[in-house]
Amino acid sequence: MVFTSHIFLFYFLPITLLVYYLLPRGRNLFLLAASYIFYGWWNPWFVGLMFFATAVNYACGLVIAREAVGTPRRKHALVVSIVVSLGLLGFFKYFMFFENNLNALLTVFGADALPVLQIILPVGISFFIFQSLSYTIDVYRGDSPPVRTFSDFACFVALFPQLIAGPIVRYNTIAAQLVEREHTLDKFSSGAALFMLGFAKKILLANAMGMAADAVFAAESPGTVDAWFGIVAYAFQIYFDFSAYSDMAIGLGRMFGFEFPRNFNAPYLAESITDFWRRWHISLSTFLRDYLYIPLGGNRRGEGRTYANLAIVMLLGGLWHGASWNFVLWGAFHGALLALERKLGGGLFEKAPRPLRVGGTFVLILFSWVLFRAVTLAESADYFQALFIPRSASGGAILLDSILYTRGNLLIMGLCAVLTFRRLQAHDWVERLTLPRVVTITALFLLAIMTMHVQAFNPFLYFQF
Repeated sequence: MVFTSHIFLFYFLPITLLVYYLLPRGRNLFLLAASYIFYGWWNPWFVGLMFFATAVNYACGLVIAREAVGTPRRKHALVVSIVVSLGLLGFFKYFMFFENNLNALLTVFGADALPVLQIILPVGISFFIFQSLSYTIDVYRGDSPPVRTFSDFACFVALFPQLIAGPIVRYNTIAAQLVEREHTLDKFSSGAALFMLGFAKKILLANAMGMAADAVFAAESPGTVDAWFGIVAYAFQIYFDFSAYSDMAIGLGRMFGFEFPRNFNAPYLAESITDFWRRWHISLSTFLRDYLYIPLGGNRRGEGRTYANLAIVMLLGGLWHGASWNFVLWGAFHGALLALERKLGGGLFEKAPRPLRVGGTFVLILFSWVLFRAVTLAESADYFQALFIPRSASGGAILLDSILYTRGNLLIMGLCAVLTFRRLQAHDWVERLTLPRVVTITALFLLAIMTMHVQAFNPFLYFQF
């Protein structure tokens, strides 16, 4: 089930809210059941997978909490949690990648390729695996209290607002809220407004830019102008798509009394790549910092080790996004830039005026999005060639003009640029709801609902991760 569907909007959400607020007790258990229905809408079998991961991490957390610090059983429980969680993630997300690369290697040496086991990737597996795993690690470190009941922990892992595409919510950030949370009209109103704004961003902005970007990346030989238009369109698509989901998730959380962490903070206003990762997918970057970069030694073991740690973290961050050499190269690109900025003691454009620092960083991010969006390395190389070697469109790509440069696309791209490069974000806009803001949000929401009914099915980009 997706947020931008009539089933969710007109049936699932109203019924869930109504029952939730009518219940005098057992609200967490009800949210758990509703979340399993939400997740099982695509494939009911995947609910069993999530339940298994939840049960293993809950049991390991119990052992860790009950055993004295330093005892072998405590450490063994943590190892089991890590091995099972990462084992599930590795099998479902990376086993086919390993098989395909092994077959390519066998072919080089003249051997017969092995049969490839076709595996369906469960939606959002990276998110619920990271969340459940963070619980056992935090309990082991003493950073989080053990959960009260299995139903509370299962509710935390499966909570439908942020289940599919984040933000990655750590148990210690909502542990107290699972026990007792505040339900107020102001909180509900700001949550509903944030949900409505996120819905409008996805339908009216992200989807329109997505159609433009898809057309360019699907073209056999786009021209240079088309290539630049396409990658800027994709930059706007992925930002408004993913930030829209985060806005909707945080908004839904507030409607049920939860406060989830903010996941975006005007990322394209970043003045360096380091600054970008403080603003983009904040829940992932802080997760990688706290559970990977710092345990590896962070910047405490010398300059060379710091660069190596940055490279390892970003390579694994790239792989987290998908089993593809493009994602590996995307991570390597960001890791190299982070290491270079660390070496220089600041951003690559540190001495330039602020507009040039922001603009230069944005261009570097655009280059990284080529790797992220292209399906293969060869496709990435051809796209870079189109960006840097002036050429006109050829073949079927000559029809791009009639698709890309319509009045509607140019208007929406201009609007995206204006909204992207402003400090005030949707998350800030709903903190003080005035009558003009309420009217504007409602009008945008109604327009988005009408537009949704004439658009093709277009799920959130981060569902695949």
